[in-house]
Amino acid sequence: MLLIISFFIVSIFLLFIFSLFHTIFHQKLRYCSCEICHAYLTSSWRNDFVNLSDWYAHLLRRSPTSTIKVHVLNSVVTANPSNVEHILKTRFHNYPKGKQFSVILGDLLGRGIFNSDGDTWRFQRKLASLELGSVSVRVFAHEIVKTEIETRLIPVLTSFSTNPSSVLDLQDVFRRFSFNTISKLSFGFDADCLRLPFPTSEFAVAFDAASTLSAKRALAPFPLLWKIKRIFKIGSEKELKESINVINRLAGDLIKQRRLSGLTGKKNDLISRFMAVLAEDDDEYLRDIVVSFLLAGRDTVAAGLTGFFWLLTHHPKVENRIKEELDRVMGPGFDSVTSSCDEMRDMNYLHAALYESMRLYPPVQFDSKFALNDDVLADGTFVKRGTKVTYHPYAMGRMARIWGPDYQEFKPDRWLDNQGKFRPENPVKYPVFQAGARVCVGKEMAIMEMKSIAVAMIRKFKMQVAGPGSTEMLRFAPGLTATVNGGLPVMIREREA
Repeated sequence: MLLIISFFIVSIFLLFIFSLFHTIFHQKLRYCSCEICHAYLTSSWRNDFVNLSDWYAHLLRRSPTSTIKVHVLNSVVTANPSNVEHILKTRFHNYPKGKQFSVILGDLLGRGIFNSDGDTWRFQRKLASLELGSVSVRVFAHEIVKTEIETRLIPVLTSFSTNPSSVLDLQDVFRRFSFNTISKLSFGFDADCLRLPFPTSEFAVAFDAASTLSAKRALAPFPLLWKIKRIFKIGSEKELKESINVINRLAGDLIKQRRLSGLTGKKNDLISRFMAVLAEDDDEYLRDIVVSFLLAGRDTVAAGLTGFFWLLTHHPKVENRIKEELDRVMGPGFDSVTSSCDEMRDMNYLHAALYESMRLYPPVQFDSKFALNDDVLADGTFVKRGTKVTYHPYAMGRMARIWGPDYQEFKPDRWLDNQGKFRPENPVKYPVFQAGARVCVGKEMAIMEMKSIAVAMIRKFKMQVAGPGSTEMLRFAPGLTATVNGGLPVMIREREA
């Protein structure tokens, strides 16, 4: 037995040495002593910055072209709108997600729309655009959101408002709300996780762990390390595998139940509509598609709302103007806390405030592609084949050369024209929803959900951030979307009629 254990240990050691040798001499293990690479490898950037994205924003502001190179990551990072247009539109076909990206997220997202290129991506995008753009699905989604607000969100907030000293984590509430709504929309499944006492969702916990651990893969300067851990199923890779197994099991059960129940009758949830048009019974492919929608519909909406309400608690004048607009459009008081689609179209200042909050706190702080061939970006930066090219919405929202000297201020008015109507910006300047061929197909649905929640909460409640978060800047945890470390604790009270 001892001999077998010794042999196993020696084998692991030899495999590690071989892999390291292969990386050094064939994959060109990168080491660089330049200022940026040294700060990244040693994490010395933490001495001056709370978040990695704030450090990147600082570097990109300092760069004459708003572009930097991180040699140890074989990465080009840019906050230059001309480069964003080049990557997402002009030379779109040269900047796919790429094999490197699909390897990093493949265990979680499989062949889903956010992890695919070519025909697989085009098929899903076309189908998703048709489904999410249909009137029946939009009406269905609005009804889901309205019901969740009236029967779950408002009762929970009201319960906490009765005790002024009780503290509620708004980020957790938003994640529960959006998980309920996207589960109903995607699966026709009621997760029922927004009620007191807050239940633990096995699906949601596994999803959070898988998302965080997958993101840490992408941040690793030496991918060899996580690949070795995956081979031997140890450490973080073991935890990731266990989380994905939970996701696969639960998603598989839901798909099987839907197949058994058949597709008779009118069903608007996305899984039913995808099943109706897919030629083959590929449950694994269905799982990949739906998990991608869960990631987009749950985490991005919750992240956007968390940043929005954190900013509102620090800018009471903006909150008051939103409240005045709601009273004008819906009538004074708060007998009605849910608005119709027609009413929301008249809420220009609220729309502007949401866009302004996502300028400063985008739900997805950066996005990466991989260069298929050698290229030169619009600002003259040379990009070698295989280089990771990242555009950085978080940093772009903090650039004076894009937004002017008041870029640090939360000013919804920058989105309004002289008549007070919402005026969108060029998406290459504001790539929060991407741009070009990959522009977010769920954008309108996400905005509808965020506006609906904002209307209900601002109309009926007042909130105050509790604890140190009331004055400090937001701190973000590693993840595929912007998750605030420690949540957003608030004290809440009901407005007087």
